[in-house]
Amino acid sequence: MSTNGQRTLQQVERADRPLVGYAEYLQPGFFKGFHSHPRAQVMHPLSGVMRVVIDTATFVVMPSTALFVPARVDHSIEVEGTVEMRTLFLTHGVSGRIGETARVITVSPLLQQLIIAASSEPLDWELSGRGHHIAELALDEIGSAADLKLMIRLPKSPLAQDAARLVLDEAEGTHSIEDLAERLHVSSRTLTRLFQKETGLSLAQWRQQVRLTRALEALVRGATPKEAAHLGGYKSVSAFGVALRTGFGLTPGAARKLYENSGDRFVSDLG
Repeated sequence: MSTNGQRTLQQVERADRPLVGYAEYLQPGFFKGFHSHPRAQVMHPLSGVMRVVIDTATFVVMPSTALFVPARVDHSIEVEGTVEMRTLFLTHGVSGRIGETARVITVSPLLQQLIIAASSEPLDWELSGRGHHIAELALDEIGSAADLKLMIRLPKSPLAQDAARLVLDEAEGTHSIEDLAERLHVSSRTLTRLFQKETGLSLAQWRQQVRLTRALEALVRGATPKEAAHLGGYKSVSAFGVALRTGFGLTPGAARKLYENSGDRFVSDLG
């Protein structure tokens, strides 16, 4: 049974409607290994941060964003902090309006309210009533939402994967690209070429994406802009702010507000 006490995941996946919502409340440290669903999903956390792994990519999902996962695509889920989750399950007939590949999208205030409302509608909502209008408007909003670069694609070759693990294990990224290459007994040019080929980014660009994403996660979890800037390897909050706006379209203050707005709020349909 979901935490709203009204429906189970199995009931949602068998519902005779093109779009149905599901509410759940995930505790800190929650992890679910690779699995898939017969329906596509739009996963939207109202609080907390999620990491969803699909193939060799890690998607970061936080308040103001959602992740679209096509049907029958294996994925794992790990959460940071307490995650109050709303998920829309979509049949094949309507998921095609959104796309065929996983992506993180922006969630407008309107779309968030539509997702919340859909999660409170009965599983057998009236085909010409309120549930129908909510579903249609939600699908239109999802289809027109902007994509976000909240994804870290891991390389596939063993050598590049070893380099990626060194980067991911770095607390503050104090080693240069040359240091990383020396530890792996290859040239920095070789590593850069491998990462460019397998991820579309040089190793330096890939590492900066990892660090900037971690800094954004820290802001959403309550870190100050100064703390997040340090975590991201930036010498000033202003330089960090420019990178954050360029990469994710958010200012440090806006990202911090996501934490402040989600810290104490839990939607009434869970209560």
